[in-house]
Amino acid sequence: MGGIVAALDKRSKDAVSSVLVMLKQLEHRGTDVFQVATPTSAVSSKSLDKLQTKKLVSNIAVGHNFVPISKENPQPVMLENNQALVFEGRLFPPSKTSDIDEVTRCLRSDLQKGAGKIIRKLDGSYVFAIASPNKLLAGRDLFGTTPLFYGENETFYALASERKALWALGITNVKSIPPGNLAVVSVKGFEFSLAASVVQPSPIMASMEKASSCLQNLLQKSMSERLSDVGEVAVAFSGGLDSTVLAVLAKTCTTRVNLVTVGLENRPELEHAKKAAKFLNLSLHLQTYSVDDVENVLEKVLWLIEEPGLMKVGVAIPIFWAAEFASRIGCRVLLAGQGADELFGGYFRYTKDYARGGAKALQKSMFHDLVMSYETNFQRDNPVCAFHNVELRLPYIDREVVRFALSLPVNLKIDSVDDPLRKRVLRKVAKNLGVPEFIAERTKKAVQYATGVDKALRELARKRGVTPQDYIKLVFRKIYPTLKCDG
Repeated sequence: MGGIVAALDKRSKDAVSSVLVMLKQLEHRGTDVFQVATPTSAVSSKSLDKLQTKKLVSNIAVGHNFVPISKENPQPVMLENNQALVFEGRLFPPSKTSDIDEVTRCLRSDLQKGAGKIIRKLDGSYVFAIASPNKLLAGRDLFGTTPLFYGENETFYALASERKALWALGITNVKSIPPGNLAVVSVKGFEFSLAASVVQPSPIMASMEKASSCLQNLLQKSMSERLSDVGEVAVAFSGGLDSTVLAVLAKTCTTRVNLVTVGLENRPELEHAKKAAKFLNLSLHLQTYSVDDVENVLEKVLWLIEEPGLMKVGVAIPIFWAAEFASRIGCRVLLAGQGADELFGGYFRYTKDYARGGAKALQKSMFHDLVMSYETNFQRDNPVCAFHNVELRLPYIDREVVRFALSLPVNLKIDSVDDPLRKRVLRKVAKNLGVPEFIAERTKKAVQYATGVDKALRELARKRGVTPQDYIKLVFRKIYPTLKCDG
């Protein structure tokens, strides 16, 4: 894993120097090897400073910084007909040879059609960029679980895994490439085409028994694919429904599952996590924090997520801590439950949608939240994990799981406008797996509240006499003083 960058010089001059500037900004995503390629040649070094001394000049260039998680090929990959590929992420299931081999097989005929084929055919969490003699191509997986941003200034068109790399070039109007899209970048600018999209299927007729059985099988398959290349894994564990289902499924797939629980001192949810882990007979690694710890980590987290939203910070800090602890105990892969609420109706506000507009309104709201998760969740969570060289894997965000979940009638998820639990079909899966009622029937509590992080942020803001959102903005401006702060 690591980060990718790419640049095209509008003046047909050198883009390599800009690629090196961007790689410098992404050093935290991987420092084992730095690599830069043009359409005709590639260089690599374990030192970014040494890489800058190697003579490489081109108006189009791509770059990658790298840290190994499991079996991964060196990059960039030089293709036929003067093309260079950088690929960041993972295919599920992993290729029998390597993910790069699977990707390059798609590119063996027409380059642009092949790039679109990658997005259409290959499930996973990934982005890629290809340098050819007169254009750049870049693509992103169907759900957008791995971030990729783009923008331009007077001199360059550029792409990068994090916005700060583009900001370093003076590009301020940075946008996220939409999931499932292929971008073609030439001297004429950016052109986007949709290679694959998430669609809302018509509801199927299924009993709770049949639906839960099928969902369990699909989740087990998704988990097996996401753990086939690792012997030890960490689970971001709250003792709630989503993370417990993941922990039970992971236990059948790998030799060692580590439950990682974080939160502020004396939170009642920590005792629940202990009780749940004891029942599951899995190792629990519990780390507690203070309000001072929240204050001390806030700047780093804001620097990583690059957005000054109170809710995003409240979620990002616990994920940052969980990834940090996973890295400390030697786990390079962290499983998390993102996607379960959007797929199975976990948020309380869905009952309001149901009450206002019935099943169609509820289905529309859940579908919208799912397809927008790349902005609301994934581009927040990926960088805080990558900072610790930990790869975030999301078993609920799997093509087959998503397709099936979207096809289920809403009454299998939320049985009435007054349903206090919601996610009914996933709760049935948990019970089928032997999860006890004190977990399977536990009400949802958002991570920022369960861990106490939201309360700590509000306390810090109150001490300064400002609102919590204004407090976050003040800290954000300190880190990024030249950016607009509209979060």
